Amino acid sequence: MSQQVTDVTHRSVSSPAGRIHLVEQGIGPLVLLVHGFPESWYSWRHQLPVLAAAGYRAVAIDVRGYGRSSKPGGTDAYRMLDLVEDNAAVVHALGEQSAVIVGHDWGSAIAANSALVRPDVFRAVGLLSVPYAPRGGPRPSEVFAQMGGEEEFYVSYFQKPGRAEAEIEPDVRGWLAGFYAALSADTMPAPGAPSPHFVSQGGTLRDRFPAGRLPAWLTESDLDFYAEEFERTGMSGALNRYRNMDQDWADLADFDDAPITQPSLFIGGSLDASTTWMADAIKAFPATLPGLVSTHILDGCGHWIQQERPAETNQLLTDWLAKLPA
Repeated sequence: MSQQVTDVTHRSVSSPAGRIHLVEQGIGPLVLLVHGFPESWYSWRHQLPVLAAAGYRAVAIDVRGYGRSSKPGGTDAYRMLDLVEDNAAVVHALGEQSAVIVGHDWGSAIAANSALVRPDVFRAVGLLSVPYAPRGGPRPSEVFAQMGGEEEFYVSYFQKPGRAEAEIEPDVRGWLAGFYAALSADTMPAPGAPSPHFVSQGGTLRDRFPAGRLPAWLTESDLDFYAEEFERTGMSGALNRYRNMDQDWADLADFDDAPITQPSLFIGGSLDASTTWMADAIKAFPATLPGLVSTHILDGCGHWIQQERPAETNQLLTDWLAKLPA
């Protein structure tokens, strides 16, 4: 494991899920870091020491269903509102009344909804990779079903319990290596190649992953850490987040078109499909994120922003945090 995370404190706190595992470093105002799919608290290994050195209490969690956090058995236990309450429970269990929340990938959506639903707890929100797009429009499943023509969008592919698990779990390490490489700037498929976000009829997602080398940001020991976590837990807890998107759409009906008014930050990668596909969401930030402090698109960066570009991400985060009201 990287030396950057050897002096952190590991512990679990109570939440509606049972327990949330967290990794903590530093003292000062609380900054809660929320990872995405298929990741871990470890995805913030480059940020924890820097935020601590800058005077913050940096806390990275294993999201419900991941790592050493609780893994409820029912698919409906992974609704967005449940994850929001997990985050609020972590803040209160740490003896704090409020926190800044920062998320990447699914963690970005979880962070955004935490700020939206619990503004009493989350005083500012940082979003990496996935921009905020308010709830609205048709059910997500209807939107995803229309994408890709004869091919199936990966979110739709993940919907049926057991299906993606059957692809991934026989070779977790190899699948993760391919998935990370497929969305990394230096290893992603060339322009014009079949997109790794879609599945051919009768195929698997892995069919389109690049093979042969790891992205520069991912060492063999880093990959070992991720693989060991998912080999131990299985993939269902992580995949169940995707299987609740329609339920989230129903649960959040009272927040239709609602803006997030707290101070906010967005960091995207110019080569990240989340940034390019959701360009209209970024253009709408003046209305949807009226408290936006700054937006940054990192040139030549893929999806794994805080790991691909740790120094730039750390500088942007600490500069933004320093501007926030006390």
